[in-house]
Amino acid sequence: MAEALTPFARASKPAARAGKTSYFIDGSYDHNGLGIENPAASSKAIHDTTDQGRLFSYFSRLLDNSSRVSVMMSASASNFQVPNTPGLAAGTSPNGNPWLPGTFDSSRLDENQGERNYFGVVTYQKSAGTLNYQVSALARASSVHFTPDPAGDLYFNGVASDVDRQLRSGGLQGDASYALHDRHTLRFGGMLLAESVAADSTTMVFPVDGDGNPTGPAYALADNHRLHGLFAGAYAQDEWKISPQLTLNYGARLDVFDSSFDHENQLSPRVNLLYQPTATTTLHAGYARYFTPPPVENVSGATVAKFDGTSNASATSQDDPVRAERSDYFDAGLSQRLAPGFQVGLDGYYKQAKSQLDDGLFGQTLILSAFNYAEGRIYGLELTASYANGGFSTYANLAHAVAQGRNWISAQFLFDPADLAYVKDHWISLDHDQTLTGTFGAAYTWKQSAGSTLCYLDLPYGSGLRNDATAADGSNIPNGGTVPPYYTINLGVEQSFKLGQGRRWKARLDLVNLADKSYQLRDGSGVGVNAAQYGMRRGLFGSVSYTF
Repeated sequence: MAEALTPFARASKPAARAGKTSYFIDGSYDHNGLGIENPAASSKAIHDTTDQGRLFSYFSRLLDNSSRVSVMMSASASNFQVPNTPGLAAGTSPNGNPWLPGTFDSSRLDENQGERNYFGVVTYQKSAGTLNYQVSALARASSVHFTPDPAGDLYFNGVASDVDRQLRSGGLQGDASYALHDRHTLRFGGMLLAESVAADSTTMVFPVDGDGNPTGPAYALADNHRLHGLFAGAYAQDEWKISPQLTLNYGARLDVFDSSFDHENQLSPRVNLLYQPTATTTLHAGYARYFTPPPVENVSGATVAKFDGTSNASATSQDDPVRAERSDYFDAGLSQRLAPGFQVGLDGYYKQAKSQLDDGLFGQTLILSAFNYAEGRIYGLELTASYANGGFSTYANLAHAVAQGRNWISAQFLFDPADLAYVKDHWISLDHDQTLTGTFGAAYTWKQSAGSTLCYLDLPYGSGLRNDATAADGSNIPNGGTVPPYYTINLGVEQSFKLGQGRRWKARLDLVNLADKSYQLRDGSGVGVNAAQYGMRRGLFGSVSYTF
Protein backbone atom coordinates (compact mmCIF):
# COMPACT_ATOMS: atom_id res chain seq x y z
CA MET A 1 0.00 0.00 0.00
CA ALA A 2 1.29 3.46 -0.86
CA GLU A 3 2.33 5.68 1.99
CA ALA A 4 -0.56 7.89 3.05
CA LEU A 5 -0.44 11.64 3.49
CA THR A 6 1.08 11.66 6.96
CA PRO A 7 0.79 14.13 8.42
CA PHE A 8 -1.53 16.42 6.47
CA ALA A 9 -3.02 19.50 8.04
CA ARG A 10 -5.29 22.22 6.69
CA ALA A 11 -6.65 25.28 8.41
CA SER A 12 -9.32 27.29 6.64
CA LYS A 13 -11.36 30.34 7.51
CA PRO A 14 -14.39 30.45 5.19
CA ALA A 15 -15.50 33.70 3.64
CA ALA A 16 -16.68 35.96 6.42
CA ARG A 17 -18.09 39.46 6.49
CA ALA A 18 -17.65 42.20 9.07
CA GLY A 19 -19.58 45.25 7.90
CA LYS A 20 -18.05 46.38 4.62
CA THR A 21 -15.12 43.99 4.91
CA SER A 22 -15.03 40.34 3.83
CA TYR A 23 -12.13 37.92 3.98
CA PHE A 24 -11.05 34.32 3.39
CA ILE A 25 -7.91 32.55 4.65
CA ASP A 26 -6.70 29.04 3.80
CA GLY A 27 -3.49 27.28 4.85
CA SER A 28 -2.21 23.74 4.49
CA TYR A 29 0.84 21.59 5.23
CA ASP A 30 1.54 18.27 3.53
CA HIS A 31 4.23 15.72 4.37
CA ASN A 32 4.19 12.47 2.39
CA GLY A 33 6.36 9.81 0.81
CA LEU A 34 5.26 10.24 -2.82
CA GLY A 35 6.12 13.77 -3.85
CA ILE A 36 6.99 12.86 -7.47
CA GLU A 37 5.80 9.88 -9.54
CA ASN A 38 7.67 6.70 -8.66
CA PRO A 39 10.18 5.71 -11.41
CA ALA A 40 9.92 2.06 -10.32
CA ALA A 41 7.00 -0.37 -10.15
CA SER A 42 7.33 -0.81 -6.38
CA SER A 43 4.47 0.15 -4.08
CA LYS A 44 6.72 2.57 -2.19
CA ALA A 45 9.13 4.98 -3.87
CA ILE A 46 12.76 5.30 -2.75
CA HIS A 47 13.89 8.77 -1.66
CA ASP A 48 10.62 10.57 -2.51
CA THR A 49 9.66 12.50 0.63
CA THR A 50 8.10 15.92 0.17
CA ASP A 51 7.12 18.78 2.47
CA GLN A 52 4.72 21.37 1.08
CA GLY A 53 3.24 24.39 2.80
CA ARG A 54 0.67 26.75 1.27
CA LEU A 55 -1.11 29.90 2.42
CA PHE A 56 -3.81 31.87 0.58
CA SER A 57 -5.72 34.94 1.75
CA TYR A 58 -8.36 37.21 0.25
CA PHE A 59 -9.54 40.54 1.69
CA SER A 60 -12.21 42.84 0.25
CA ARG A 61 -13.45 46.25 1.36
CA LEU A 62 -16.50 48.11 0.03
CA LEU A 63 -15.64 51.78 -0.39
CA ASP A 64 -19.21 52.74 -1.32
CA ASN A 65 -22.19 51.21 -3.09
CA SER A 66 -20.37 51.09 -6.44
CA SER A 67 -16.68 50.50 -5.69
CA ARG A 68 -14.51 47.99 -3.92
CA VAL A 69 -10.84 47.27 -3.18
CA SER A 70 -9.65 43.70 -2.83
CA VAL A 71 -6.30 42.07 -2.05
CA MET A 72 -5.23 38.49 -2.83
CA MET A 73 -1.99 37.02 -1.52
CA SER A 74 -0.49 33.55 -1.81
CA ALA A 75 2.68 31.85 -0.61
CA SER A 76 3.96 28.31 -1.05
CA ALA A 77 7.15 26.53 -0.11
CA SER A 78 7.84 22.98 -1.30
CA ASN A 79 10.80 20.64 -0.94
CA PHE A 80 11.08 17.46 -3.01
CA GLN A 81 13.42 14.52 -2.92
CA VAL A 82 14.03 13.23 -6.45
CA PRO A 83 13.03 9.53 -6.40
CA ASN A 84 15.62 6.88 -7.22
CA THR A 85 15.65 3.86 -9.51
CA PRO A 86 17.58 0.92 -8.02
CA GLY A 87 20.02 -1.13 -10.08
CA LEU A 88 21.11 1.50 -12.60
CA ALA A 89 24.22 0.77 -14.65
CA ALA A 90 26.94 3.43 -14.66
CA GLY A 91 27.02 5.61 -17.75
CA THR A 92 30.66 6.78 -17.58
CA SER A 93 32.61 3.49 -17.34
CA PRO A 94 33.79 4.03 -13.74
CA ASN A 95 36.16 1.05 -13.88
CA GLY A 96 38.12 2.92 -16.55
CA ASN A 97 37.83 6.27 -14.78
CA PRO A 98 40.25 6.57 -11.86
CA TRP A 99 38.50 9.75 -10.70
CA LEU A 100 35.29 7.89 -9.85
CA PRO A 101 34.49 5.32 -7.14
CA GLY A 102 34.43 1.70 -8.28
CA THR A 103 30.76 1.22 -7.36
CA PHE A 104 27.76 3.34 -6.46
CA ASP A 105 24.28 2.15 -5.43
CA SER A 106 21.71 4.13 -7.45
CA SER A 107 19.12 3.66 -4.71
CA ARG A 108 21.28 5.87 -2.48
CA LEU A 109 21.34 8.93 -4.76
CA ASP A 110 20.47 12.16 -2.97
CA GLU A 111 19.08 14.71 -5.47
CA ASN A 112 16.67 17.37 -4.18
CA GLN A 113 14.66 20.31 -5.48
CA GLY A 114 13.16 23.26 -3.60
CA GLU A 115 10.44 25.54 -4.98
CA ARG A 116 9.10 28.85 -3.65
CA ASN A 117 6.22 30.89 -5.04
CA TYR A 118 4.75 34.19 -3.79
CA PHE A 119 2.25 36.49 -5.46
CA GLY A 120 0.01 39.39 -4.61
CA VAL A 121 -2.77 41.25 -6.44
CA VAL A 122 -4.44 44.53 -5.47
CA THR A 123 -7.62 45.36 -7.41
CA TYR A 124 -9.92 48.37 -7.57
CA GLN A 125 -13.40 47.72 -9.03
CA LYS A 126 -15.99 50.33 -9.98
CA SER A 127 -19.53 50.19 -11.35
CA ALA A 128 -20.82 53.40 -12.91
CA GLY A 129 -24.13 52.74 -14.59
CA THR A 130 -23.51 50.94 -17.86
CA LEU A 131 -19.72 51.07 -17.36
CA ASN A 132 -17.92 48.53 -15.18
CA TYR A 133 -14.16 48.40 -14.83
CA GLN A 134 -11.34 47.14 -12.68
CA VAL A 135 -7.64 47.95 -12.39
CA SER A 136 -5.12 45.58 -10.82
CA ALA A 137 -1.49 45.73 -9.77
CA LEU A 138 0.27 42.40 -9.42
CA ALA A 139 3.64 41.10 -8.31
CA ARG A 140 5.20 37.63 -8.20
CA ALA A 141 8.41 36.09 -6.95
CA SER A 142 9.31 32.46 -7.71
CA SER A 143 12.39 30.32 -7.34
CA VAL A 144 13.52 26.78 -8.03
CA HIS A 145 16.78 25.24 -6.80
CA PHE A 146 17.98 21.79 -7.84
CA THR A 147 20.84 20.30 -5.83
CA PRO A 148 22.58 17.21 -7.26
CA ASP A 149 24.28 14.27 -5.64
CA PRO A 150 27.80 15.27 -6.78
CA ALA A 151 29.42 11.85 -6.54
CA GLY A 152 26.40 9.87 -7.72
CA ASP A 153 25.49 12.11 -10.66
CA LEU A 154 29.09 12.11 -11.87
CA TYR A 155 29.16 8.32 -11.57
CA PHE A 156 25.98 7.68 -13.58
CA ASN A 157 25.88 10.69 -15.92
CA GLY A 158 29.32 12.28 -15.92
CA VAL A 159 27.62 15.57 -14.97
CA ALA A 160 26.40 17.08 -11.69
CA SER A 161 24.56 20.42 -11.99
CA ASP A 162 23.49 22.74 -9.19
CA VAL A 163 20.79 24.95 -10.78
CA ASP A 164 19.24 28.00 -9.13
CA ARG A 165 16.63 30.17 -10.91
CA GLN A 166 14.91 33.26 -9.52
CA LEU A 167 11.95 34.87 -11.30
CA ARG A 168 10.58 38.32 -10.46
CA SER A 169 7.61 39.87 -12.24
CA GLY A 170 5.29 42.83 -11.82
CA GLY A 171 2.61 44.46 -13.87
CA LEU A 172 -0.70 46.26 -14.34
CA GLN A 173 -3.95 44.99 -15.81
CA GLY A 174 -7.21 46.74 -16.62
CA ASP A 175 -10.55 45.39 -17.88
CA ALA A 176 -13.86 47.11 -18.60
CA SER A 177 -17.30 46.49 -20.05
CA TYR A 178 -19.75 49.04 -21.43
CA ALA A 179 -23.34 48.28 -22.36
CA LEU A 180 -24.21 50.36 -25.43
CA HIS A 181 -27.81 49.09 -25.29
CA ASP A 182 -29.68 45.81 -24.90
CA ARG A 183 -27.99 44.18 -27.91
CA HIS A 184 -24.36 45.34 -27.74
CA THR A 185 -21.89 45.09 -24.86
CA LEU A 186 -18.34 46.26 -25.44
CA ARG A 187 -15.46 44.70 -23.51
CA PHE A 188 -11.89 45.98 -23.61
CA GLY A 189 -8.72 46.02 -21.59
CA GLY A 190 -4.99 45.51 -21.52
CA MET A 191 -2.01 44.49 -19.45
CA LEU A 192 1.67 45.23 -19.04
CA LEU A 193 3.97 42.66 -17.44
CA ALA A 194 7.73 42.89 -16.83
CA GLU A 195 9.76 39.81 -15.86
CA SER A 196 13.38 39.24 -14.92
CA VAL A 197 15.19 35.95 -14.38
CA ALA A 198 18.44 35.19 -12.61
CA ALA A 199 19.64 31.82 -13.92
CA ASP A 200 22.71 30.54 -12.08
CA SER A 201 24.30 27.11 -12.34
CA THR A 202 27.47 25.38 -11.23
CA THR A 203 28.17 22.15 -13.11
CA MET A 204 30.76 19.50 -12.25
CA VAL A 205 32.15 17.89 -15.45
CA PHE A 206 35.09 15.81 -16.62
CA PRO A 207 37.47 16.93 -19.36
CA VAL A 208 37.21 14.38 -22.19
CA ASP A 209 39.09 13.44 -25.34
CA GLY A 210 37.67 13.17 -28.85
CA ASP A 211 36.11 9.79 -28.03
CA GLY A 212 34.41 11.12 -24.87
CA ASN A 213 36.79 9.40 -22.43
CA PRO A 214 37.63 11.34 -19.24
CA THR A 215 41.20 12.70 -19.20
CA GLY A 216 41.28 14.26 -15.73
CA PRO A 217 39.37 14.83 -12.50
CA ALA A 218 36.02 16.62 -12.43
CA TYR A 219 35.99 20.38 -12.15
CA ALA A 220 33.30 23.07 -11.80
CA LEU A 221 31.98 25.34 -14.56
CA ALA A 222 29.88 28.32 -13.48
CA ASP A 223 27.28 29.82 -15.81
CA ASN A 224 25.26 32.81 -14.59
CA HIS A 225 22.80 34.85 -16.65
CA ARG A 226 20.33 37.69 -16.19
CA LEU A 227 17.38 37.71 -18.59
CA HIS A 228 14.39 40.01 -19.02
CA GLY A 229 11.04 40.02 -20.74
CA LEU A 230 8.35 42.64 -21.35
CA PHE A 231 4.85 41.63 -22.40
CA ALA A 232 2.08 44.06 -23.41
CA GLY A 233 -1.38 43.24 -24.67
CA ALA A 234 -4.67 44.99 -25.42
CA TYR A 235 -8.03 43.66 -26.59
CA ALA A 236 -11.50 44.83 -27.60
CA GLN A 237 -14.64 42.82 -28.37
CA ASP A 238 -18.34 43.25 -28.89
CA GLU A 239 -21.04 40.92 -27.60
CA TRP A 240 -23.91 41.29 -30.07
CA LYS A 241 -27.25 39.70 -29.16
CA ILE A 242 -28.63 39.36 -32.68
CA SER A 243 -31.76 37.69 -31.29
CA PRO A 244 -32.77 36.06 -27.99
CA GLN A 245 -31.43 32.75 -29.36
CA LEU A 246 -28.34 33.99 -31.24
CA THR A 247 -25.27 35.76 -29.80
CA LEU A 248 -22.15 36.81 -31.73
CA ASN A 249 -18.86 37.71 -30.01
CA TYR A 250 -16.15 39.26 -32.18
CA GLY A 251 -13.03 41.29 -31.57
CA ALA A 252 -9.25 41.33 -31.70
CA ARG A 253 -6.19 41.36 -29.49
CA LEU A 254 -2.78 42.95 -30.01
CA ASP A 255 0.23 41.38 -28.25
CA VAL A 256 3.83 42.59 -28.08
CA PHE A 257 6.71 40.57 -26.59
CA ASP A 258 10.24 41.88 -26.09
CA SER A 259 12.91 39.85 -24.29
CA SER A 260 16.63 39.26 -24.10
CA PHE A 261 16.39 36.87 -27.07
CA ASP A 262 13.07 37.47 -28.88
CA HIS A 263 11.12 40.47 -30.24
CA GLU A 264 7.70 39.74 -31.75
CA ASN A 265 4.12 41.01 -32.01
CA GLN A 266 0.80 39.92 -33.49
CA LEU A 267 -2.75 41.17 -34.06
CA SER A 268 -5.20 38.31 -33.39
CA PRO A 269 -8.87 38.33 -34.49
CA ARG A 270 -11.48 36.25 -32.67
CA VAL A 271 -15.12 35.40 -33.42
CA ASN A 272 -17.58 33.09 -31.66
CA LEU A 273 -21.23 32.29 -32.35
CA LEU A 274 -23.66 30.87 -29.74
CA TYR A 275 -27.07 29.60 -30.89
CA GLN A 276 -29.88 28.23 -28.68
CA PRO A 277 -32.69 27.13 -31.03
CA THR A 278 -34.61 25.53 -28.13
CA ALA A 279 -34.46 25.53 -24.35
CA THR A 280 -32.73 22.13 -24.47
CA THR A 281 -30.24 22.66 -27.31
CA THR A 282 -27.14 24.87 -27.46
CA LEU A 283 -24.71 25.07 -30.38
CA HIS A 284 -21.46 27.00 -30.61
CA ALA A 285 -18.73 27.61 -33.18
CA GLY A 286 -15.71 29.86 -33.09
CA TYR A 287 -12.30 30.85 -34.41
CA ALA A 288 -9.41 32.51 -32.59
CA ARG A 289 -5.88 33.51 -33.50
CA TYR A 290 -3.43 33.11 -30.57
CA PHE A 291 0.01 34.46 -29.75
CA THR A 292 1.87 32.59 -26.99
CA PRO A 293 5.21 34.09 -25.89
CA PRO A 294 8.02 31.72 -24.87
CA PRO A 295 9.29 31.55 -21.28
CA VAL A 296 11.79 34.25 -20.36
CA GLU A 297 14.29 31.53 -19.39
CA ASN A 298 16.54 30.68 -22.31
CA VAL A 299 19.88 28.87 -22.75
CA SER A 300 22.26 30.86 -24.95
CA GLY A 301 24.64 29.51 -27.55
CA ALA A 302 27.53 30.76 -25.41
CA THR A 303 26.40 28.46 -22.59
CA VAL A 304 26.27 25.47 -24.95
CA ALA A 305 29.78 26.23 -26.25
CA LYS A 306 31.15 26.56 -22.73
CA PHE A 307 30.82 22.78 -22.27
CA ASP A 308 32.68 21.78 -25.44
CA GLY A 309 35.39 19.26 -24.62
CA THR A 310 33.67 18.11 -21.42
CA SER A 311 31.40 15.25 -20.38
CA ASN A 312 28.45 17.68 -20.72
CA ALA A 313 29.15 18.58 -24.35
CA SER A 314 26.12 18.60 -26.67
CA ALA A 315 26.09 16.44 -29.77
CA THR A 316 25.21 19.57 -31.77
CA SER A 317 26.05 23.20 -31.05
CA GLN A 318 23.00 24.62 -32.85
CA ASP A 319 20.89 26.68 -30.45
CA ASP A 320 18.38 28.92 -32.20
CA PRO A 321 16.35 31.01 -29.72
CA VAL A 322 12.89 29.88 -28.67
CA ARG A 323 10.15 31.81 -30.48
CA ALA A 324 6.54 32.76 -29.77
CA GLU A 325 3.89 30.32 -30.94
CA ARG A 326 1.33 31.59 -33.47
CA SER A 327 -1.76 29.45 -33.91
CA ASP A 328 -5.22 29.32 -35.50
CA TYR A 329 -7.82 27.56 -33.38
CA PHE A 330 -11.25 26.33 -34.57
CA ASP A 331 -13.93 24.91 -32.28
CA ALA A 332 -17.52 23.73 -32.73
CA GLY A 333 -19.89 21.76 -30.56
CA LEU A 334 -23.33 21.22 -29.14
CA SER A 335 -24.99 20.49 -25.82
CA GLN A 336 -28.33 18.70 -25.66
CA ARG A 337 -30.65 17.91 -22.75
CA LEU A 338 -32.30 14.64 -23.74
CA ALA A 339 -34.47 14.26 -20.65
CA PRO A 340 -34.80 15.84 -17.21
CA GLY A 341 -31.39 15.48 -15.56
CA PHE A 342 -29.82 13.86 -18.65
CA GLN A 343 -27.33 16.03 -20.57
CA VAL A 344 -24.95 15.13 -23.43
CA GLY A 345 -22.37 17.20 -25.27
CA LEU A 346 -20.03 16.88 -28.25
CA ASP A 347 -17.15 19.23 -29.04
CA GLY A 348 -14.59 19.17 -31.85
CA TYR A 349 -11.48 21.32 -32.18
CA TYR A 350 -8.56 21.86 -34.55
CA LYS A 351 -5.40 23.88 -33.95
CA GLN A 352 -2.76 24.69 -36.55
CA ALA A 353 0.41 26.35 -35.28
CA LYS A 354 3.64 27.89 -36.45
CA SER A 355 6.58 27.67 -34.02
CA GLN A 356 4.59 25.19 -31.91
CA LEU A 357 5.82 25.54 -28.30
CA ASP A 358 6.60 22.48 -26.22
CA ASP A 359 8.80 21.71 -23.23
CA GLY A 360 10.43 18.76 -21.52
CA LEU A 361 12.82 17.56 -18.86
CA PHE A 362 16.36 17.23 -20.21
CA GLY A 363 19.08 16.11 -17.81
CA GLN A 364 18.56 15.36 -14.14
CA THR A 365 16.77 18.50 -12.93
CA LEU A 366 12.98 18.83 -12.67
CA ILE A 367 13.15 22.20 -14.47
CA LEU A 368 11.40 22.35 -17.83
CA SER A 369 13.21 23.53 -20.97
CA ALA A 370 11.21 25.07 -23.86
CA PHE A 371 11.67 24.46 -27.59
CA ASN A 372 9.73 24.93 -30.85
CA TYR A 373 8.45 22.76 -33.65
CA ALA A 374 8.28 24.61 -36.99
CA GLU A 375 4.69 23.36 -37.36
CA GLY A 376 2.11 21.88 -35.05
CA ARG A 377 -1.34 20.37 -35.48
CA ILE A 378 -3.66 19.35 -32.67
CA TYR A 379 -7.22 18.12 -33.12
CA GLY A 380 -9.78 15.96 -31.42
CA LEU A 381 -13.31 15.20 -30.26
CA GLU A 382 -14.71 15.30 -26.72
CA LEU A 383 -17.92 13.53 -25.69
CA THR A 384 -19.58 14.23 -22.34
CA ALA A 385 -22.69 12.84 -20.66
CA SER A 386 -24.20 13.32 -17.21
CA TYR A 387 -27.35 12.25 -15.40
CA ALA A 388 -28.75 13.31 -12.03
CA ASN A 389 -31.95 12.26 -10.31
CA GLY A 390 -32.55 12.80 -6.62
CA GLY A 391 -29.50 11.67 -4.72
CA PHE A 392 -28.05 9.73 -7.64
CA SER A 393 -25.66 11.18 -10.22
CA THR A 394 -23.37 9.71 -12.84
CA TYR A 395 -21.09 11.00 -15.59
CA ALA A 396 -18.93 9.83 -18.49
CA ASN A 397 -16.31 11.78 -20.46
CA LEU A 398 -14.36 10.42 -23.42
CA ALA A 399 -11.82 12.36 -25.47
CA HIS A 400 -9.96 11.40 -28.65
CA ALA A 401 -6.93 13.60 -29.39
CA VAL A 402 -4.05 13.89 -31.84
CA ALA A 403 -1.13 16.25 -31.12
CA GLN A 404 1.78 16.38 -33.57
CA GLY A 405 4.76 18.53 -34.49
CA ARG A 406 7.39 18.64 -37.22
CA ASN A 407 10.96 19.98 -37.32
CA TRP A 408 12.65 21.27 -34.17
CA ILE A 409 13.73 24.85 -34.92
CA SER A 410 15.06 26.03 -31.55
CA ALA A 411 17.20 24.71 -28.67
CA GLN A 412 18.48 21.99 -31.01
CA PHE A 413 21.38 21.19 -28.65
CA LEU A 414 18.86 19.35 -26.44
CA PHE A 415 18.36 16.58 -29.02
CA ASP A 416 20.24 13.70 -30.56
CA PRO A 417 21.38 14.58 -34.14
CA ALA A 418 19.71 11.44 -35.56
CA ASP A 419 16.40 12.45 -33.94
CA LEU A 420 16.86 16.00 -35.25
CA ALA A 421 17.26 14.67 -38.79
CA TYR A 422 14.19 12.42 -38.48
CA VAL A 423 11.90 15.11 -37.03
CA LYS A 424 12.98 17.59 -39.71
CA ASP A 425 11.10 15.59 -42.34
CA HIS A 426 8.49 13.70 -40.29
CA TRP A 427 5.49 14.57 -38.17
CA ILE A 428 5.80 13.05 -34.70
CA SER A 429 3.45 12.91 -31.73
CA LEU A 430 3.99 15.39 -28.93
CA ASP A 431 5.04 13.79 -25.65
CA HIS A 432 1.73 14.63 -23.92
CA ASP A 433 -0.35 13.12 -26.75
CA GLN A 434 -2.72 10.40 -25.51
CA THR A 435 -5.16 9.04 -28.09
CA LEU A 436 -8.00 8.17 -25.71
CA THR A 437 -8.70 9.63 -22.28
CA GLY A 438 -11.80 8.82 -20.28
CA THR A 439 -13.32 9.40 -16.87
CA PHE A 440 -16.40 7.59 -15.62
CA GLY A 441 -18.12 7.68 -12.28
CA ALA A 442 -21.23 7.58 -10.13
CA ALA A 443 -22.26 8.93 -6.74
CA TYR A 444 -25.19 8.72 -4.35
CA THR A 445 -26.09 11.07 -1.50
CA TRP A 446 -28.32 10.13 1.43
CA LYS A 447 -29.65 13.17 3.27
CA GLN A 448 -30.40 13.01 6.97
CA SER A 449 -31.74 15.59 9.36
CA ALA A 450 -28.32 16.13 10.95
CA GLY A 451 -26.21 15.89 7.78
CA SER A 452 -25.66 13.74 4.70
CA THR A 453 -23.66 10.77 3.43
CA LEU A 454 -22.00 10.74 0.01
CA CYS A 455 -20.54 7.62 -1.63
CA TYR A 456 -18.80 7.67 -5.00
CA LEU A 457 -17.01 5.47 -7.52
CA ASP A 458 -14.56 6.93 -10.04
CA LEU A 459 -12.76 5.22 -12.95
CA PRO A 460 -10.13 7.11 -15.00
CA TYR A 461 -8.76 5.52 -18.21
CA GLY A 462 -5.87 6.37 -20.54
CA SER A 463 -4.67 4.66 -23.73
CA GLY A 464 -1.05 5.52 -22.85
CA LEU A 465 1.36 8.44 -23.28
CA ARG A 466 4.13 8.43 -25.85
CA ASN A 467 7.49 6.64 -25.85
CA ASP A 468 10.15 6.04 -28.47
CA ALA A 469 9.77 3.26 -31.04
CA THR A 470 12.28 1.36 -33.18
CA ALA A 471 11.95 1.41 -36.98
CA ALA A 472 12.51 -1.66 -39.18
CA ASP A 473 16.07 -0.51 -39.93
CA GLY A 474 16.84 -0.23 -36.21
CA SER A 475 16.70 3.59 -36.06
CA ASN A 476 14.84 5.48 -33.37
CA ILE A 477 11.41 7.06 -33.95
CA PRO A 478 10.93 9.82 -31.34
CA ASN A 479 7.56 9.45 -29.60
CA GLY A 480 6.69 6.74 -32.12
CA GLY A 481 5.02 4.36 -29.65
CA THR A 482 2.94 4.36 -26.49
CA VAL A 483 3.11 2.77 -23.06
CA PRO A 484 0.31 0.23 -22.33
CA PRO A 485 -3.25 1.44 -21.57
CA TYR A 486 -4.27 1.76 -17.94
CA TYR A 487 -7.26 2.30 -15.69
CA THR A 488 -7.85 2.51 -11.96
CA ILE A 489 -10.86 2.26 -9.67
CA ASN A 490 -11.28 4.77 -6.86
CA LEU A 491 -13.87 4.73 -4.06
CA GLY A 492 -14.81 7.29 -1.45
CA VAL A 493 -17.28 8.23 1.24
CA GLU A 494 -17.97 11.61 2.87
CA GLN A 495 -20.10 12.20 5.96
CA SER A 496 -21.30 15.67 6.95
CA PHE A 497 -22.86 16.34 10.32
CA LYS A 498 -23.60 19.05 12.82
CA LEU A 499 -22.37 19.22 16.38
CA GLY A 500 -23.20 21.85 18.93
CA GLN A 501 -24.85 25.15 17.88
CA GLY A 502 -25.18 23.96 14.29
CA ARG A 503 -21.46 23.93 13.53
CA ARG A 504 -20.70 21.88 10.43
CA TRP A 505 -18.16 19.04 10.17
CA LYS A 506 -17.11 16.82 7.29
CA ALA A 507 -15.22 13.53 7.49
CA ARG A 508 -13.94 11.99 4.24
CA LEU A 509 -12.25 8.71 3.34
CA ASP A 510 -10.82 7.97 -0.14
CA LEU A 511 -9.43 4.68 -1.44
CA VAL A 512 -7.29 5.26 -4.54
CA ASN A 513 -6.41 2.42 -6.96
CA LEU A 514 -8.59 -0.19 -5.28
CA ALA A 515 -6.96 -3.16 -7.08
CA ASP A 516 -3.42 -1.87 -6.40
CA LYS A 517 -2.66 -1.98 -10.13
CA SER A 518 0.91 -1.18 -11.20
CA TYR A 519 0.74 0.92 -14.35
CA GLN A 520 3.27 3.01 -16.22
CA LEU A 521 2.77 6.64 -17.22
CA ARG A 522 6.24 6.97 -18.83
CA ASP A 523 8.94 4.42 -19.53
CA GLY A 524 11.85 6.90 -19.55
CA SER A 525 12.03 7.27 -23.33
CA GLY A 526 10.39 9.94 -25.47
CA VAL A 527 11.06 13.60 -26.17
CA GLY A 528 11.87 15.51 -22.98
CA VAL A 529 11.32 12.52 -20.68
CA ASN A 530 14.21 12.01 -18.27
CA ALA A 531 12.86 9.15 -16.14
CA ALA A 532 10.21 6.47 -15.98
CA GLN A 533 7.01 7.28 -14.07
CA TYR A 534 4.49 4.90 -12.53
CA GLY A 535 1.01 5.73 -11.36
CA MET A 536 0.15 5.72 -7.71
CA ARG A 537 -0.44 2.34 -6.08
CA ARG A 538 -3.24 1.67 -3.60
CA GLY A 539 -3.56 4.50 -1.10
CA LEU A 540 -5.97 5.34 1.69
CA PHE A 541 -6.56 9.01 2.51
CA GLY A 542 -8.64 10.59 5.22
CA SER A 543 -9.55 14.16 6.10
CA VAL A 544 -11.69 16.08 8.56
CA SER A 545 -12.89 19.65 8.00
CA TYR A 546 -14.69 22.08 10.28
CA THR A 547 -16.59 25.20 9.22
CA PHE A 548 -16.83 27.99 11.77
